[in-house]
Amino acid sequence: MTSPVLLLFDIDGTLLIRASEAHRDAIYDGLREVFGLADPGAVAVESAGRTDSAIARGILARSGGDGAFDDRAERFRAVCVAAYERRCPASLAVHVAPGMPELLAGLGYARASLVTGNYEPIARLKLSRAGIGHHFADGQGGFGSDAEDRALLPEIARRRAGREGRPHPREQTIVIGDTPRDIACARADGLRVYAVATGPYPAAALAGADAVFADAWGLRERLDSDLAA
Repeated sequence: MTSPVLLLFDIDGTLLIRASEAHRDAIYDGLREVFGLADPGAVAVESAGRTDSAIARGILARSGGDGAFDDRAERFRAVCVAAYERRCPASLAVHVAPGMPELLAGLGYARASLVTGNYEPIARLKLSRAGIGHHFADGQGGFGSDAEDRALLPEIARRRAGREGRPHPREQTIVIGDTPRDIACARADGLRVYAVATGPYPAAALAGADAVFADAWGLRERLDSDLAA
């Protein structure tokens, strides 16, 4: 029996748009509390497509602060998660990407899962508050709490989605994201990747994907055409 297609969605810039303020501030809270950085927000580090740990390590490396991230990584993660629980708005529904609820609701022909740099508890709460968390089963996906290197996350997600001890097949898996790092992590695992230009990068910067769409509506049309038959 052929496995259904596994769709591995990124969150920020893909499922949700401009919903990362509380998440960013939770990371800053962790850097202040765990590493003693007075003003982590003053350190410019590109965050799009990176894992939470990679963002924190990058800020530490450029701040002149205590760089012993590995020794305190577990505590940092716990502080970030607790801070996000305090900071997350009661509703993030207005941040769901246009067309994405309809796309997710119509995926009877595929399995929806996640590949995101967010720590898993942050990812789950973010999607729950956005009203779309029910589309993504517990125990599935690949998260920034699984590995700091985003390139490792698709394989983790495929392994969790597998059957009889075998990872979900590469040929039946598609990563969906909005950054060049989403594309790179898919390629690192030998996967197809569709990109949406709803995040910080224009379509031209996403040309390494198998297909690029302006929004979720275009993506939905392609998925329906390719997979629903």
